Amino acid sequence: MAQNKVKFAVVGIGGLGRSHMIGINNNSDVAEIYAVCDNNEEILNRVANEFNVERRYLDFYEMIKDGGFDCVLLSTPDSIHREHAVAALEAGYHVLCEKPLAQTVEDCEAMVAAAKKSGKKFMTGQVCRKAPGFIKAKELVDSGAIGELFYVESEYAHDYQFLGKAWRWDPVNLRYSIIGGGCHAIDLLRWIAGDPEKVMALANRKVLKDWPVDDCTIAIMQFPNNVVGKIFCGIGVKRDYTMRTCLYGTKGTIICDNRNPTIKLYRHAITDNGEHIYPDKDIPVDIAHHNVSAEIKDMCDAILNDTALECDVYEGANTVAVGIAAVESAAQGGMPVAPRYSKR
Repeated sequence: MAQNKVKFAVVGIGGLGRSHMIGINNNSDVAEIYAVCDNNEEILNRVANEFNVERRYLDFYEMIKDGGFDCVLLSTPDSIHREHAVAALEAGYHVLCEKPLAQTVEDCEAMVAAAKKSGKKFMTGQVCRKAPGFIKAKELVDSGAIGELFYVESEYAHDYQFLGKAWRWDPVNLRYSIIGGGCHAIDLLRWIAGDPEKVMALANRKVLKDWPVDDCTIAIMQFPNNVVGKIFCGIGVKRDYTMRTCLYGTKGTIICDNRNPTIKLYRHAITDNGEHIYPDKDIPVDIAHHNVSAEIKDMCDAILNDTALECDVYEGANTVAVGIAAVESAAQGGMPVAPRYSKR
């Protein structure tokens, strides 16, 4: 008898892990929560009780040893993704790992190698690919609605100052903001415009001054087909969280955001009296800026029907590689402006 449901073991069930559990329940026809794991006993029992999950673990390796599930869902700090993902793959489980895949090339390479050797499905949870507004924007670009792309930009603007430091602040396992949060914007532009060929970046730290990493990064990128682009990542931004994204083509422009119920499409038009105008068209979209339910659905389809994953371990690793290039470029400080002219 063919398998008709995927049993998930969710690791790290505070915050986004709990959201993934809601996503699993939203796909109850093909998914179920089999076990949960968290190193905080209070969170473990509270969330497990909320979702009526009997199998609960404080120890990840005890859970792996007991088994009984199909897929390990990792919603844990970046620095331990490699350890848990490799162990899960080697034990014969599929893996859904929250973004970013990791913070280092070495960790990414280890997960890629383990996934390739195991033959198991591995999804990287780059959830912007599931936001309805961004999906529609990509459809418009792919259909030629705005002509040929020449410039793309996206931003990850958030304010971590009042979220609490928790696992994001780690002076040992550095969580670079351009990778940790900015990976959303990087992956979105990679998805739409392709893999960057060149990266140059500058960064500063003026808001979260006691953090061990920069809180603002600007990265300029060269994409295929001579498309240029920009990523802005700020984690001390004094405004509501946003991922405003602009896509400029030879025949039109798209402006979208993962928190807006419409995306704007601008295209050239000529009035009856010959005036050149650029009327905007509001295209309604659903708001689902963290659409983990769609990720769960895709993961289940891949496991149950042996289909390919759009955002697999390779995609996750390539997004991290771009972020690392930005970190390294920013560390070099860019190129000085010369010559400098003076009135004196």
